[in-house]
Amino acid sequence: MSEDQIIQITNTLWSWVISDGVKILVIILVAIIANKIIKKVIEKVVRKMVVSVPGENGPDAEKRREDTIIAIFYGTVRVVIWIVVLIMILDSVGVAIAPILAAAGVIGLAVGFGAQYLIRDIITGLFIIIENQYRVGDIIEVSGKNGVVERLTLRATTIRDLNGVLHHVPNGEVTYASNFSKDFSRININLGVSYESDIDKVEKVVNEVGVSMTEDANWKNKILSAPKFMRIDSFDDSQVTIKVLGDVVPLSQWEVAGEFRRRIKEAFDKNNIEIPYPHMVIKK
Repeated sequence: MSEDQIIQITNTLWSWVISDGVKILVIILVAIIANKIIKKVIEKVVRKMVVSVPGENGPDAEKRREDTIIAIFYGTVRVVIWIVVLIMILDSVGVAIAPILAAAGVIGLAVGFGAQYLIRDIITGLFIIIENQYRVGDIIEVSGKNGVVERLTLRATTIRDLNGVLHHVPNGEVTYASNFSKDFSRININLGVSYESDIDKVEKVVNEVGVSMTEDANWKNKILSAPKFMRIDSFDDSQVTIKVLGDVVPLSQWEVAGEFRRRIKEAFDKNNIEIPYPHMVIKK
C-alpha cells in the first residue's frame, strides 16, 4: 500500500469521525443520559403515586410493590429508547430505514399468529401487576414452582426455590398464584399427643407457650396473634392430633413455627405430656 493510499484512507476515516462518528457518539450519549433521567423520573413518579394497600404490613411490602412496577416500566422504556437509537444510527450512516421498517412490518405480520403466546404472557403480566398479586421479594407458588420472586416483567416471572434453582415461568402459564407473604402469614401446626393425655392440660400448655412468645422481645414483633390451641383435628392410630394456628408477619411463618415447636417440646417434657411415636413389637 502506497503512502498516498494510506493518506487517502486516513483522510476518509477522519472525515467520517468528525461527521457521522460524532453524530453517532452524540446519539449514544444522549440515550445514556435520557436513560438515567427517565429512570429517576419513573422512580419518583411511582413512589409518589403508588398508595398503600389496606392490610399490607409496613413499608417493606409497599417498597417491594413500587420496586416491581419501577423495574417493569423502566425496562420497557429502555428497550424503546435503544430501538430508536439503533434506527437513528443506521439512518446516520446512510442505511435506508424505510425498507427495513416495511420488511419488519411484513415479518411482524407473518409471525403475528405465532406471537399469540407472547401477547398472552404480556396481558397476564399486566393483570398480575395491576392487581398486585405478587411482587419482587414475595414468596409464591406458580405452576408447581415455589420460591422467592427475583424478577417480574410483563412476559415472565423469575423465582428461586429453596435449593437455589432459578425458575423462569411465562406469565401466560400462571393459571393460579399462591402468595405466602401477602398481608400476613399464618403458622398451621398439627401436634400429636397420646390418648392418655389430658386435653384440657394440653390446651393450657399450648396457649401458654404461644403467649410466652408474644412477650419475648426477640419474637413479639414477628407475631400478630399468639399461636393457640384451635381444636382436636383427628383421632389417629397412635395419637390425638390437635391443630394450632397463629398469625405472623409475612415471611416469618417458618421461623416462628420452628421456635414454637422447640418450645412445645420443652413444655410437653416439663408437663409430662407424651408426644407419641411409632412402636414396633417383635414377638419371639
